[in-house]
Amino acid sequence: MKLFNNLVSAFVVAVIFLLIVPLPTWLLDFMFIANLTVSFVILLTTMYIKESLEFSIYPSLLLITTLFRLALNVSSTRQILTNDGYAGEVIQTFGEFVIQGNVIVGLVIFLIIVLVQFIVITKGSERVAEVSARFTLDAMPGKQMAIDADLSSGLIDEDTARRRRANIQREADFFGAMDGASKFVKGDAIMSLVVTFINLVGGIVMGFLGGVGTFEEIVQIYSTATVGDGLMSQIPALLISVATGMIVTRSASESSLNEDVIRQFSSQPRVLILAAIAMSMLCFIGFPIPQVLTMAGILLALGLVLLRRGSLPAAAAAGPAPPVTEEITSEADYYKNIDNVYNLLNVDPVSMEFGYSLIPLVDEASGGSFVDRVVMFRKQFATEMGLVFPSVRLKDSGQLNPNQYAISIKGEQVAQGEVLVDHYLALTPDAEQDTIEGIETVEPAFGIAAKWISEDRRVKAELAGYTLIDPTSVIITHLSEVIKAHAYELLSRQEVQNILANLRKVNEALVNDTVPAIVSIGTLQKVLCNLLREGVPIRDTETILETLADYGTAVKDMDMLTEYVRQSLKRTITHRFAEAGQLKVLSLDANIENQIMGAVKRVDTGSYLALEPAAIQGIVASAKRELDKIHDLVSVPIVLTSPIVRVYFKKLIDQFYPNVTVLSFNEVDPDIRIQALGNIALT
Repeated sequence: MKLFNNLVSAFVVAVIFLLIVPLPTWLLDFMFIANLTVSFVILLTTMYIKESLEFSIYPSLLLITTLFRLALNVSSTRQILTNDGYAGEVIQTFGEFVIQGNVIVGLVIFLIIVLVQFIVITKGSERVAEVSARFTLDAMPGKQMAIDADLSSGLIDEDTARRRRANIQREADFFGAMDGASKFVKGDAIMSLVVTFINLVGGIVMGFLGGVGTFEEIVQIYSTATVGDGLMSQIPALLISVATGMIVTRSASESSLNEDVIRQFSSQPRVLILAAIAMSMLCFIGFPIPQVLTMAGILLALGLVLLRRGSLPAAAAAGPAPPVTEEITSEADYYKNIDNVYNLLNVDPVSMEFGYSLIPLVDEASGGSFVDRVVMFRKQFATEMGLVFPSVRLKDSGQLNPNQYAISIKGEQVAQGEVLVDHYLALTPDAEQDTIEGIETVEPAFGIAAKWISEDRRVKAELAGYTLIDPTSVIITHLSEVIKAHAYELLSRQEVQNILANLRKVNEALVNDTVPAIVSIGTLQKVLCNLLREGVPIRDTETILETLADYGTAVKDMDMLTEYVRQSLKRTITHRFAEAGQLKVLSLDANIENQIMGAVKRVDTGSYLALEPAAIQGIVASAKRELDKIHDLVSVPIVLTSPIVRVYFKKLIDQFYPNVTVLSFNEVDPDIRIQALGNIALT
């Protein structure tokens, strides 16, 4: 068994030695026959496989067989030049059979075979391999996105998704390797011409120097050997070239090439009948009548047989006459089937609609890269937040303006924007330096004043310090901000199950002990949604479950459970909101905290804040005053409170300032320096 495992390596080493060690003619004959046999086997294999990956070793095999043929060429050339033109029975038999006493005819036939291989088959296979490699690589993001969509919707499990991703990668690697491996066949064809010239010219020179015979005898001997050697290398090479063309043009199918050809040709019997009629017309222009009528008769008979065979199963399958059914001719008739009505109830988690001017940005056939950008954002968002958001459904809309797009969450529009396809969005570095002419607009994701500038002003704007954003990036940025803001709505119970299944691979005991023994799937989902609502990543699912396992039996209030989880994730929270190891915050006055705690009302299902409207107005006014002071100092304002007050102050301030981050002292890593920029206090 070990010997067979190393058989290929031993064969390659032996091929290398063939380039150096002279071979006796009997062994050279055996090697030529083996080369021809292997070529036939490879050709037939490519015809019987159903898809290219079933013969994934072909690129390496192509290199090995090419090297083998070159080694045999070197050995046969050595014998021709040193053994008076005799290089074994195989070469001599081939040469005499093809030449048949006429050197010119033999050389012409050899050149035709070489040129057919080089110009027709090899060139075509090379181009197909190149295009297949490019198209396969271009289609990878879309295929990955489809796998992610099936995985998110529960149609496939993680193992199936992993296997499909691996197949996509293998397919890309295969066609990439075939793109390069096809060059071996091209080089082999060129080398055969060189070897033929060497054998013929060098042999004639050696024949004169060795006194083999007269000029005619020398030419006859060495031309026979040359043609025989060339054909014995080029016929296997031709078979390999055809096999290369077969495998790069083979699309995925449920059957072999033989079955596909028979089934697809026999599925159109009328074509054969029409071809027979067309062929019979050739008799009127002088074609030989017996041959033409024979071929036309064969096609006609085959077409009639297939036509009759196709009608019999259809009649048998029909059976007794079915009851008369009314043809659906209106929308009302279609929706008489209640299943068609239920199909209308499906809601896409995330969808986007585009005006017709924006379709080229989305359509991959038009060179649009939008789908690829969405795929990369999904990867980034999963790495950052720990949530794989579902596939984004893309569709055109006649209700939008040509340059508009709309983003919907669960069927309801939540955001809208407008972009100009042939312009760039320019963000002004300084209002006083705004010298570039353009169309005034507002950046849709963050509401920043901007301009749309044309391509001819691009260089000037870059030199002036403007930040230029292409239309696709504008839409992707807007989509990313919308998904971040609504991530908690996209976390379904099915996605929670997927997260637990992923965690179970590394910590099965924790998952089995916690869910559903201590917390249910619904409780876990609510806690995770609470974290996502405030921008806290849920990637560290292990820590979240361990915290819920510790407090889940005693604490039933979702808000309190979330607070305990947040405290366990303090390193994650701190690193997310801190900048350069420093946390710039506003503190909350003790009087406000006491006032909030005094207004907390507890019930069996949890607790809520019951403040007087005047008190709420005073707290909000104080917060607004301090937030306005630090507006230019920080991008995201942070308010630091005591742990027991945090959740209630967050719910209060969210009604007026939803973008304010509220943290408690227990959620801040001790290694982070806190810089207080102000204090929210009642005046």
